Amino acid sequence: MSILSTIRLPIQVELDRFTTLFNDVLSSDNYLLEHTLSLVKEQHGKMMRPMLMLLLAKSTHTVTPVTYHAAVAFELLHTASLVHDDVVDFSDLRRGHPSLNSVFGNKVAVLTGDFLLATALYHSSLTYDPRIVSILSQIGRDLSEGELWQLATLSDSIVSEETYFHIIRKKTASLFSASAKAAVLSAGGTLEEAEKAYAFGDSIGVCFQIKDDIFDYYTSSDLGKPTGSDMLDRKLTLPIIHVLQKLNNPVYNDLAVRVLKGTSTKEDVTVLIALAKEQGGIAYANEVLNAYKEKACSYLEGIEDTALRDSLSLYLDFLMNRTK
Repeated sequence: MSILSTIRLPIQVELDRFTTLFNDVLSSDNYLLEHTLSLVKEQHGKMMRPMLMLLLAKSTHTVTPVTYHAAVAFELLHTASLVHDDVVDFSDLRRGHPSLNSVFGNKVAVLTGDFLLATALYHSSLTYDPRIVSILSQIGRDLSEGELWQLATLSDSIVSEETYFHIIRKKTASLFSASAKAAVLSAGGTLEEAEKAYAFGDSIGVCFQIKDDIFDYYTSSDLGKPTGSDMLDRKLTLPIIHVLQKLNNPVYNDLAVRVLKGTSTKEDVTVLIALAKEQGGIAYANEVLNAYKEKACSYLEGIEDTALRDSLSLYLDFLMNRTK
C-alpha cells in the first residue's frame, strides 16, 4: 500500500464524497467551459489540502457538510491561483502536461480561473459561516500580495530571509494554515483549537516550500526538477539567501542582482548553486525545515485518535520526503 493510500485510510469515505462533489462542481453546460474544466480535472494533483482538512475536521469532532463546502472552496481557490499563475508566468506546462493557457490561450485561461474563483466564493457562502468566508477571502488577498511582494524584490540588491519567509507565507503556507483553521471551525471546534490548527498548517506550508526550494539545487534526475530553474525565473530562495547574507561578498552579490534582474546566465546560476552547497546553504535550509517539522509534530501530540494522528504524521512525512 502506498503512503498516500495509508494516509487516506481513516477518511477514505469522506474523501470519496469530497471528490464526487468537487468533480460535480467542475462541470458546465457551456461547451468551451466544459472543455477547460475537463483539462483542470485531468491535471489535478493529490488533493493534499482537502486531505488535511478532512483529517483535521475528523480529529476535532466529525466531518460535516460545512467541511465539504469549505474544502471545495479552498481547493477551487488554489486551482484558480495555479491557472492564473501559468498565464502570468507564461508557463506552457502544468504537472508535465500542457497548461490551460497553452491549449486555449490566455483569455480563456484567465476567464476559467475567474470562474473557479467565483465558484470558490460561492461554496464558501454555502458554509453559512462568515468566519470561513472571511478566511477564504483573506487567502485570495494573501496569494495576490505574495506574488506582488516577490515582484517587488526584483529591484532589491539582496533579498533578506525575513522577506523570503514573508513571501512564502503569503504564497504557499497561507493556503495550508487557512485550510487547517477552517477545517477545525467547520467541525465545531473552538477558536483556540482553530488557531492551533492554523499554526500547524503554517508549519506544514513552510516545510512544503523550503523542501520545494531545495529541489532547485539538484539535477532533475535526482529530484524531478531542472537545476536552477528558480534562479532562471528570477527567484532567490533560502539556501542561497542565507549564504549571500553570511558572506556579503560583492562578487556573489552582483550575481544575485543579475538573477533578480533576469540578466543572469546559466553559468552564473551554476556558480551560485555550487556556492550554496559549499557554504552550507543546503544544510541550513534543512535545519530550518526540521525545526518547522518539530513545530508541526508538537501539534500532533494533542490528537487522541491514534489512526488520525498516525495519518497526519504520515502526511507530514510525505511532504518532507517527497522527491518532486
